[in-house]
Amino acid sequence: MTNSRFLGGGLYFDQLSLGDRFHTAGRTITEADLNSYVNLTWFTEELFTNVTQTHANAMSGRVVPGGMLYVMAEGLLKPLVERTGLAFLHTEIDVKAPTCVGDTIHVDIEVIELRQAKAGARGLVRTRNNIVNQNGVIVLVYTPLRLVRALGTTEMPA
Repeated sequence: MTNSRFLGGGLYFDQLSLGDRFHTAGRTITEADLNSYVNLTWFTEELFTNVTQTHANAMSGRVVPGGMLYVMAEGLLKPLVERTGLAFLHTEIDVKAPTCVGDTIHVDIEVIELRQAKAGARGLVRTRNNIVNQNGVIVLVYTPLRLVRALGTTEMPA
């Protein structure tokens, strides 16, 4: 099918405007998610691995690492940059509130910077990504800068 268009690709640089807003689907964080993250990253701090000592923690519940939230958020917003994102260049991360196993998160995204790249048909896109829990509380904010394809560039094969 030479005249068909791929479904499921992200947005191109030229399709974005300052102030554009998007939101992702929600995702409930499970005990299995926490265990997988801790085991994969060797992030074996007792805060995340010892369920019998939770009374000594500053926060109640099965707290999840901020890094885990950030990684999950990147997975949730993948459709925005799928097949159009070229590079992840920089971010700043600010954890605002604790998140626990059983919480449901989604990401509110706002385009806050757009610049044409110096070379090639591509641009730099910075977004403000607010990770929000089921109660509407922003639990983490990060501001990634990405290199994104422009329209008319050669797409990768399906």
